[in-house]
Amino acid sequence: MPRGERPLEADGGPLLEFAGRLRKVREQAGSPTYRDLARRAHYSIATLSGAASGRQLPTLAVTLAYVRACGGDEREWELIWRRTAAACTVRTVGPDPDPDRAGDPASAPYVGLASFQQSDADSFFGRENLTSKLFEHLSKKRFLVLFGASGSGKSSVLRAGVLPKFSGTPALVLTPGPRPLEECAIQLAARAHITSGPLHAELASEPRALHRVVRQILARSPNPPDELLVIVDQFEEVFTLCRSAEERDAFVAALLHAAQTSDSRCRVVLAVRSDFYTHCTRLPTLVDALADAHVPVGPMTTDELRAAIVRPAARAGLTVEGALLAALTADAHGRPGALPLLSHALLETWHRRRGNALTLAAFQAAGGFEGALAQTAEAFHSGLNDMQQKITRRLFLRLIALGEGTEDTKRRVPRHELDDTSDTLLVFEQATRARLLTVDRDHVEITHEALIRCWPRLGGWLSEDRDQLRLHRALTEATAVWNSLERDPDSLYRGVRLAAVKDLPKEALTARERAFLDASESAERAEALRARHRVRRRRRLVAALVVLLVCAVTAAGFAVRSQRIVTAQRNHALALRAVDSSVALRTRDSSLAAQLALAAHRLEANEATRNGLLSMLPRTLDRLVHAVAVTSDGRTLATALDDGGLRLWDLTDPQHPVRLGTVAGHIDSAFTLAFSPRGNTLIAAGQDGEIRLWNVTDPHNPRLLSRARTHHTELIFSLAVSPDGHTVATASYDDTIRLWNVSDPAGPRFLNKLIGHSLNVKPVAFSPDGTTLASGSDDRTVRLWDVTDPRRAHAIAVLKGHDNFVDALAYSRDGRTLLSGSDDHTAILWDVTDPRHHRRLGRLEGHTDVITSVEFTPDGRMVVTAGEDGTVRLWAAVNRSRPVERASLTALSQGLGTVLPLSAHGTIVTLTYDHTVEIWNTDLSRARAHACAHVRVPISRAQWSRHFPGLDYRPPCTARP
Repeated sequence: MPRGERPLEADGGPLLEFAGRLRKVREQAGSPTYRDLARRAHYSIATLSGAASGRQLPTLAVTLAYVRACGGDEREWELIWRRTAAACTVRTVGPDPDPDRAGDPASAPYVGLASFQQSDADSFFGRENLTSKLFEHLSKKRFLVLFGASGSGKSSVLRAGVLPKFSGTPALVLTPGPRPLEECAIQLAARAHITSGPLHAELASEPRALHRVVRQILARSPNPPDELLVIVDQFEEVFTLCRSAEERDAFVAALLHAAQTSDSRCRVVLAVRSDFYTHCTRLPTLVDALADAHVPVGPMTTDELRAAIVRPAARAGLTVEGALLAALTADAHGRPGALPLLSHALLETWHRRRGNALTLAAFQAAGGFEGALAQTAEAFHSGLNDMQQKITRRLFLRLIALGEGTEDTKRRVPRHELDDTSDTLLVFEQATRARLLTVDRDHVEITHEALIRCWPRLGGWLSEDRDQLRLHRALTEATAVWNSLERDPDSLYRGVRLAAVKDLPKEALTARERAFLDASESAERAEALRARHRVRRRRRLVAALVVLLVCAVTAAGFAVRSQRIVTAQRNHALALRAVDSSVALRTRDSSLAAQLALAAHRLEANEATRNGLLSMLPRTLDRLVHAVAVTSDGRTLATALDDGGLRLWDLTDPQHPVRLGTVAGHIDSAFTLAFSPRGNTLIAAGQDGEIRLWNVTDPHNPRLLSRARTHHTELIFSLAVSPDGHTVATASYDDTIRLWNVSDPAGPRFLNKLIGHSLNVKPVAFSPDGTTLASGSDDRTVRLWDVTDPRRAHAIAVLKGHDNFVDALAYSRDGRTLLSGSDDHTAILWDVTDPRHHRRLGRLEGHTDVITSVEFTPDGRMVVTAGEDGTVRLWAAVNRSRPVERASLTALSQGLGTVLPLSAHGTIVTLTYDHTVEIWNTDLSRARAHACAHVRVPISRAQWSRHFPGLDYRPPCTARP
């Protein structure tokens, strides 16, 4: 019988508490023998029994092997081990060798996230080879561009490596910020003891000014040095923060001229993040200079890493445990952006040192290589109250410049941009103490961009709503401009820009930004009031001008100008009135209506006359129609008649549609229709709860293949066919979706019932690759289902954004975008490239009633929507985040149920609520060309005079022979 374990002492501290919990895990597993545990864990019996003895803390690997062998939760035990290691480290840390410096960050041999400065040269190790290479390059040439990943140590090697080697040479180190030329002027003016304003203006107009000021600075020195070393750190800020291309080009031109002129007294170094290399190649003046001036910064070798770890510690009288050195070099080797993480992990390990030894246990207690930074950031965040945590979120988001095709970067923010509340100052103090922020008298910035990559909470904040962050960033910049111009009213937001930022949460804005918005809204209200006054004044002026035109013979010049104004206003009024008249005449005299719309557009081409002309020209194809469907090539149309019959049409030439076959049906046989992808099968679902499949390979002789009960208990609203034609989805008011196998059209087979929506399911749509099914519902959501295997289909995402029922869905041809239409009068574009990580793009707002149908045009560049407000609207959607309305077509009926694009360019088919199928031409040039085809009798002179009084008789269409 095995011998029992030695009892543990009561209240023995964190180590014995850890051993007791480990023993409890073994008991819960049925108290297996240590021989059995050793066989499962692949560690010796002595190692495993020692782990639970309470005499010392086992390694993390042994602990996890012990827990795994007992069937415990490894993730939970990793956290338990780290907390215990931290507690044991605190209890065993001996007195600091120098009590006066204990806990003082200045005495630490490592700088953490901060860059090494010139004063840290004595403790900067590991980059000797690179430093020598850069020094040799600068000794021979006057221009250097240092490329490296974020965290590769560019700033440190320049400040603590290169600058000390130029000890007798004065240096100017700057970061560009949002106004690089202004920052350069301020730094140079301070050295030259001149005013920065005139220098800024001179630099903007003349690149040679920088070279002249450098010579002036050198001449002022009592012992004039030969040259000045200019280092521009974080040069990528000229792309991320600077919004003026002119200022960016002037800044680069000034630097290059100063370094390349024949009597140059300046050596210029640019430190650039490597992912901005292509941005640099877009500057023509910089491309030629890059040819023999760029030097890459790669990851440190193993020997260099050992030097960077061990030599600062040895200089401070510390030792580095061999296991810790091996772990750190293994983690950091081959990772170009790992240096700030390494330095921070070493600093946190130093805080948890045992006497004068840096140990692996202390490193693991700090959170490990990447976890140390996240642990520090989380500890800082958890130490704040709720209000301070909200301030922290807004502050850190404000300190980041969002990447456009590149990684996000840090942003240096002036102190005056931030509120100066007591909570804000406390957050500054705590974040600075944790070395997460660098705060000086005038600016605040994140200490290193590694924090953006390694703090999961910050990453989550950034990913929640990047579009809103960009709006906020633009508002911040506009506020700064407004204040710099002494609150000039002309710099305030108006119109679309003001409307876009009104939805930003007020608590996220600073007092300066709220003042800017308040001033913008006041200015817009005042401008609207002035506009109304102008309209009234203009009306009075027009009346006065009419009188003056009669009697002011001597004021000929003024009269001519007034006549032009009156003529333009008259033409505008006549054009709008003619459009209104054409709408009223559409049902009574379509020929005259078309001529009025065409003449109005020729008189004045504007949005109203364009929409009026397009709305005049629909061709009625069929009546008493209940549902429509079009083949994927847009050439064949099926209509379901109210009497239950089906009719097929050839729309290869929409101007001359050809009726193909007709099928007699029975009542309720087709409430919704869909073609198979190849167009050889037509599928219908009726109010009788059945689905029917027709073979339409010969469209002149459609043939019924099969019919099947769906067992839906309520109305079938819609159906969709998968791209391979094998699966049909039916959506019903019984809150369910049913999937059918129709690979054999003669025998449809039920596959699966999808449950998840809480109210009526309306539209369904398959993605182009057939792996995803989208469904919309009266529960105001869109659900995405993985239907790779229809028998095991399951929900993978829920899209929320509509305020009312979802009535229409459509996928783009590439499957990357989903469009949804709703009873809330809007449609939304969604990025579903990865359905599980979808995001909302643009919102289409313009309809005044329910949106009943949405579709993408075949080329994917336009979106078509139809609604119960009786309009079809076309939207340019090349930029999915900012769709723009291009046209609005008004139908005669009070509502439109369906809209379908055809193969012919600019042609669509609609089904109205009065059961009429119409063909529309949305291309304006074609509409003008074919407008007269609708005219039976040209407009008479009397009709022309009534609708266009004062204009010469110019009928837009002549009589046809």
